[in-house]
Formats: sequence, structure tokens, C-alpha cells
Amino acid sequence: MRLLPCGDAGLLVELADRDEVLALFAGLDRERPDGVIDLVPAARTLLVTFASDVTDLGRVATAVRSVELRGGDRGDAEKLDVPVVYDGADLADVASLTGLSEREVVAAHTGQEWTVAFCGFAPGFGYLVGEDDRLHVPRRTDPRTKVPTGSVALAGEFSGVYPRESPGGWQLIGRTDLVSWDLHREPPALLSPGVRVRFVEVAR
Repeated sequence: MRLLPCGDAGLLVELADRDEVLALFAGLDRERPDGVIDLVPAARTLLVTFASDVTDLGRVATAVRSVELRGGDRGDAEKLDVPVVYDGADLADVASLTGLSEREVVAAHTGQEWTVAFCGFAPGFGYLVGEDDRLHVPRRTDPRTKVPTGSVALAGEFSGVYPRESPGGWQLIGRTDLVSWDLHREPPALLSPGVRVRFVEVAR
């Protein structure tokens, strides 16, 4: 763990891997230190922002170092079921890449719990990590210029839901009617860091 000051009211924590990021995020989110405003996880870092009139860098750093990083700790975050029609344009390609049948891909995607590790790419786009590495697939070699809103996809070790139409190179395996990003909702994003997700197959 390496701690780096970030501006006047931030601390960037560099960690060994994503599991440590998730464990530190869960520990600080569960018992948020006084004055800490926000926790922003990424693949290998956690940014901790704080109110400088309530606490200071030293106290935040002490609080960070006091968290026991327990492997597999995903905290007590919200659980969310995401209904999916599995008819994605790349479902057959994913089956070929993984050596599974299309039905086995669906079973593997629905048969595990996913956790939103961090957000990025677009507002409301969560990078979900699962428990089963059989669905690790590369991005498409020819990204699409338009991926429909609600597309459920895979890339690398991640799954995700496109919150709105955008370009994209992930492998599309299905679609959902769930609105994962809505500026008129508080909070706008359903798939925020720490949220645990189950994908549930529904009929077309």
C-alpha cells in the first residue's frame, strides 16, 4: 500500500490488486472515517476525498492504514438483480472463445455473483467482476460505432451494462430493459462501486 497526497483534500491509495481495492473500499465504506466525503475506486487505486475543515491528511492516512484488508471482502453493499434477454450479437463468438456452448455461457453469467469494482468509460458504466474466470474474453477486434442502450457485455475479466448508446468494443451477449443511468434519479447510477449483481435470464 502506497499513500499519495492528492490536492488539498484528497489521498490516493495505490494497492497491489483489485481485490485489495475492493477490500479497502468495503472497509472504509462500512465505517467511514469522520470527514471523508467520497471513495472512488479504480483498478489498482482508491481515491479518498475529505473535508479539510473536519479532518486532515494525517488522520485520513491513519484510518486507511488501520483497515484490515480481508480477501474477498465485498462489504454490505446493495444487491441488485438485472433481468437479461440473452440474444446478444456476440453470444456465439463468446461461446467459441470460451469453449462453452451458448447455453453454458448464459448459465455461467447468471450462475455467479458480480461486484461493481469501479466506474468509468461513460457515466453509469460499472466494471463488474465475477467469481468464475471461464467468461474472460478479449474485446472485439472491430469495435462498433454504436452499441445500443442496455446491452450486456463482456470484455477481459469484466461484465458491464451500456447505460446509453455509445461506441464500444465489448462482446455483446444480451440486453436489459433496466435503466442503469437516470439523471432524474438519486443516485443516477444503479451500478455504483460495491453493488453486488445477479444477472437473471428472462424471456424475449
